[in-house]
Amino acid sequence: MKAIIIEDELIATQNLVRLIEVVSPEIEIIATLQSVEESVEWFLENSSPDLAFMDIHLADGASFSIFDKVEVKCPIIFTTAYDEYALKAFEVNSIDYLLKPITKTDLERAISKYKNIASNKTDNSTLITNIIAAFNEQKNVYKSHFLIPYKDKLLPLPTKEIAFVFSENKMAKIVTFSQKTYHLDSSLDEIISQLSPVNFFRANRQYIVNHDAIKDIAFWFGNKLSVNLTINIPEKMIVSKEKVPKFKKWYAQ
Repeated sequence: MKAIIIEDELIATQNLVRLIEVVSPEIEIIATLQSVEESVEWFLENSSPDLAFMDIHLADGASFSIFDKVEVKCPIIFTTAYDEYALKAFEVNSIDYLLKPITKTDLERAISKYKNIASNKTDNSTLITNIIAAFNEQKNVYKSHFLIPYKDKLLPLPTKEIAFVFSENKMAKIVTFSQKTYHLDSSLDEIISQLSPVNFFRANRQYIVNHDAIKDIAFWFGNKLSVNLTINIPEKMIVSKEKVPKFKKWYAQ
């Protein structure tokens, strides 16, 4: 069984290759590609592999644009740094996806699903068309406003005014760019699921940050990052070593 990997992060590629060797050693990785342009050239010049692992967001654009330029006949297992809530559309299609950092269990599930697709000879082109349409539709369902309980009213708060959200004593607090603080009876998991991943990032268990609120980023101990904001923050916002590649890609997009 021959497969290719389309991924622009070297560490992510190395981790995936290592996991494939453990989970399914019969899979031979015949190419690792890093961009949309390189992938299009490869598909034009080579026979179709049996399977492709494809990162959704590459340095030169969304990998979905590959399908606009060349016919991809093989099944795809997408990989992504987006949280699962943004990809629920994938669950209704017979193409799987992996959330980074990829685990052995996740990969086993995806490969098992791929083998079922291969044995059933599913029409891959139709599945890809459906999944792209579902993904694009999903991008438009994030909140533009929150309704904040305040005294005897509900205040409409535009999400673009949110600088960061943090958890304190198991209570979510929203802080605006004007440094107003509002309490919200929701968990950070629920809140991040309603915010566009283009604009907001879950830095750690305690903080969600708006891209526009970031002043600068400093190196921290243990290959972590310290995120400094344009407004005051209760304590340092530290991005863990594991999340640093994902954070850098999000911030530079």
